[in-house]
Formats: sequence, structure tokens, C-alpha cells
Amino acid sequence: MSARVNPLMPNGSTADKPFDVFVTPENAGWRYSGLRVLDLPVGSRAKFLTGDDEMLVLPLSGGCDVACDDERMTLTGRRSVFSRVTDFAYVPRDSTVTVRAPSGGRFALPSARATRQLPFRYGPAEDVAVELRGAGQASRQVNNFCTPERFEADRLIACEVLTPGGNWSSYPPHKHDEPGEKESALEEIYYFEVAPSPSGSPGCAYQRVYGHPDRPIDVCAEVRSGDVVLVPYGWHGPSMAAPGYDLYYLNVMAGPGEREWLVRDDPAHGWVRASWTGVDVDPRLPLTSSRERTRP
Repeated sequence: MSARVNPLMPNGSTADKPFDVFVTPENAGWRYSGLRVLDLPVGSRAKFLTGDDEMLVLPLSGGCDVACDDERMTLTGRRSVFSRVTDFAYVPRDSTVTVRAPSGGRFALPSARATRQLPFRYGPAEDVAVELRGAGQASRQVNNFCTPERFEADRLIACEVLTPGGNWSSYPPHKHDEPGEKESALEEIYYFEVAPSPSGSPGCAYQRVYGHPDRPIDVCAEVRSGDVVLVPYGWHGPSMAAPGYDLYYLNVMAGPGEREWLVRDDPAHGWVRASWTGVDVDPRLPLTSSRERTRP
């Protein structure tokens, strides 16, 4: 099997009102993982059905009220993905959801095809496990807000990665496409946001994905805020933050097996991990915590 859909989905290329980003198993050419992004003006709202999917409401900027059937909650959110670890909501399959943004905002809706209908729930920012991975110029921050060890879901796995400008993350390259004792089968979505320059001009980053002799996939692309890269299979990484431009990406994963996040490094590059022994984590990390940053 080879990739049937272009893995690089530029900002706006999948838009389907009211969503700026609309990736489903059907238009991705796979079976489980999805992502929508809502960009709501001040005082507006969006109503939608979850259908067969479990979802999260994850503020990228701003806060919102979330109503799920007859229940509702308020998410504090954040100024931007570079200012704070956010709270979030879990919404189950077969639900009617309304997201209302009194002050406007942008909201990611990671999703996965689900068989169980779990309760509508709140995920506090203070409960999100912030992990620093790697060392030196391969240092990054991982916000494990919906990983198997931290938050219950049926199939959905999601985390955020913050990479300081000039660093690499998703490195060494790794994969999760052959189920077994040390590897899960997971479809993965990368959604990117790149911090702007001090003058406000947009930044850029780069993403690499490569496959197998019998299942080719070849991505080495410049990515900007709002872009999406699909990883149906194959080695993925590095994610490269250009010097001067901090990089954020949201990972959304789901697959057919037990809800586990097991990966295997590319044997050609796995040795790099051993070279990190005795090397400090980048002192710029963590970039965010559950407290809102006051500086830009």
C-alpha cells in the first residue's frame, strides 16, 4: 500500500465551513484519526455532531464555552499555543456539541473513530503532564494531555510538542506502523503553528517523512501555521524549528489495536539517543506551563 492522499495539506486546503481544517478518516484515506479546527470571531458559536468520533475541544487561542447535549462547561484557554498549557474538554461520540467563543478564538478538535461512548469531561491545565525530552539542540517540550497514561479515551491519543527555535524534535526519526510487542499501529496527524518574528512576520519550519521500499512516502516540506502533514505509515522526523522561530505542533493518533503509544527508532539514527548522555536540556525549556506567560 502506498499513500493515496498528498500527505502535505496546506493551510486552508481542507476548509469546510465552519471548520478551517477538516481532516477525516475519509479524506485522509485511512480509518481512525481526524482533526478539525474552528476559528470563531468574537461572540460567535459553532454547532456540530460528533457522529462516530470521540473528540477533544482544545483551545489554540482564546477561551470558550462547550455544550455537549444537556451539559456544559467553560474552558479558560490561553492567549496562544506559546503562552500556556491549556485546559480542554472531552466530548463523546453520538453527541451534539456547541462551541461558543465570547471573546473569539481558535480551537482544535482532535478526533478518533470510537466504539465506546465515554462521559463528557473536563481536563484541567494543571493536570497536564509536561515532559522535557531529548537534550541539547534536540530538546523539546511535550504536553501529554491525552496520552494513554494521563487521560482516558477510547482510541484517541493526542499531545502537543513545543520546539525552541533552532532545535529539532521528533528525532531520531521513528515509526509506528507494524503492531507488535514494541510498536503500535497508529495513523498520525501533525498540525503546525510557528511563532512569528518580533515584527510579526510569519515564521516557517520543516518536516520530514519517509517510507519503506514497498510503501513509499516522501515529505521534506516547509510548513507554516495552519499546515497539516499526514503520516499514514513510515518514518517521521525530524521536525525542524528554524532559528528564531519557536515551533508548535499537535499530534493526533489512533489505530486499530490497544490504546498504546509504542514507537521504533530508525536503526540508522537511533544511536543519537546515546550521544545525549551528560548533555543538558535546552535551558529555554519549558516554554510554557499552566500559568499564562506575560511576555509575547
